[in-house]
Parts: sequence; C-alpha cells; structure tokens
Amino acid sequence: MSAEGGFRRMAIVGVGLIGGSIAFAARRAFPEATLVGVDRDDVILAARQLGAVHHGGTDLDVVRGADLILLAAPVRQNVAALTRLPAVIEGTATIFDVGSTKREILEAARALPPRLAFVGGHPLAGAARGGIEASRADLFEGRPWILTPTADTDPAALARVAAVVRAFGATPIEIGAEAHDRILAYTSHLPQLAASALMHVVGEGVGERGLKLAGRGLADTTRVASSPATIWTDICATNADEILPALDGLIRTLTGMRDGLAAGVPPEPVFRSGARWRRRLE
Repeated sequence: MSAEGGFRRMAIVGVGLIGGSIAFAARRAFPEATLVGVDRDDVILAARQLGAVHHGGTDLDVVRGADLILLAAPVRQNVAALTRLPAVIEGTATIFDVGSTKREILEAARALPPRLAFVGGHPLAGAARGGIEASRADLFEGRPWILTPTADTDPAALARVAAVVRAFGATPIEIGAEAHDRILAYTSHLPQLAASALMHVVGEGVGERGLKLAGRGLADTTRVASSPATIWTDICATNADEILPALDGLIRTLTGMRDGLAAGVPPEPVFRSGARWRRRLE
C-alpha cells in the first residue's frame, strides 16, 4: 500500500450500506485493486452481482493477503473481528473501521501486534435504509470522515487511511475518541432514539389507519427510525455513558413542555431555541 493510499487487495468485513458504499467508491478510485467481502452468503452474492466486490465469503479467513482491511459490521462484531485478525493476517496490513462509537474498539486495538496498524474512523454519511442494495459510490462525497488517532497510532497508517478517505471524496477530520463519542451521542445517537421512540408512540397511538393521515412532517422527523436495530443496539451498549446525559436533557425538556401545557403555557421558548439552533445546522 502506497503513501498515496493505493492498495492491492482490500477486504471489507460487513458489506452493508457503508461497507458496500466504500466498496463501490474503492472500485472507482482504485480500479486496479481487488475487493473482497466478508458477510452472509446472500449479502456476498448480492455484492458480487452488483459489482461491489470481486469475491468473498462468510469466514474471516477470506481476508488473507489483504493489505487494507475495513471493519464495517456493527461495533461489537468489529471488535470481535479485530481480535481474530492477528491469527488470520500473516504479514503487515492497515486496518480501519467505520463504527459509530470509538472507545471500545480503540481499546481492543491496543492488543494488536505492531505489524497490524489500526486507525479508528467514522464517516458522517448514511441513509435511512441499510443494506448493500442502498449503497452507492458517491455516499461520502463532500462529507466529513472522522479519524480518531491515539498516541499509539502509526503516523504512516494514519496518512494512508486519510489518503483513501480523500480518494472517496470525503474530508478527513481528526478528533479524540472521547470527544467523538460525546458529540455523536447528541448529534446521532439521541436523534435515533428520539425518532424511534416518537414513531413507536405515534404508531401505537393511532395505528395504520391513523398513519395514512400523517403529513410529511412525521415522515421527515422519523426518517432514521427505519435504521436496522442490530446496529443501534451495539451503539447504545458501547456509548451508554454518553447517551444517558443526552437522554436526560431531552426528558427534562419534554417534561417541562408537558408541565407547561398542563398549566396552559405553550412551550414557546423551546420552539424559539429549536428554530435558532436549526438555522445553525443549515
């Protein structure tokens, strides 16, 4: 693998929305490289038919010979795969991940032998629905891609991964794992929990008949509620200490709004504050 980010053989563990999109982006940016996928049989079959990977399999052994390895499964599956890689990869390789929480996998990476360099990362891109069928080569174009190096991170490996990220059209941004997990608890994990809870309450409250009368506001607000539960259970389990304060803040705000409504006082300050912060987001 060159300092410019080129690689001969890339293995992708988890060929869903993100892993599949990275495969498509890699085939476009590095057409001479071989792409190998690790996932269920049906996912690998679909990935091959769509042209995301050249070949693949269900066992981690298929990553042998790869000089660049991406971990794109749910967070704790990534950690489990990381612990197995030293027995599978005989030579040197650069490993990077795209998990939505960083502290647990970075701790696991400390046990890797020096010949295997790990770089933690998280592309801030996605879609409401997962799966290889939803993946696309331009998913990361113009998007931030967080990298979370530590004092143990090999500078050459960090530069390689950053070069690959730029080749995908994304902008690498370095921040610490602790800061990443706290920020994402508010900007990603809390919105997911809120959207899922909101959709649950609305669905249970009005049923299918009532949902037929819903406007675009409900669909827009709850778009991410369609995200796969398997991904989010791992995220919640590995970032609970940061998600809990975010949830507490939302609960306090909702409780205040409820108490105000019960007293005949509309929650105008929350509306104004929400609109002000929403303008900053645009």
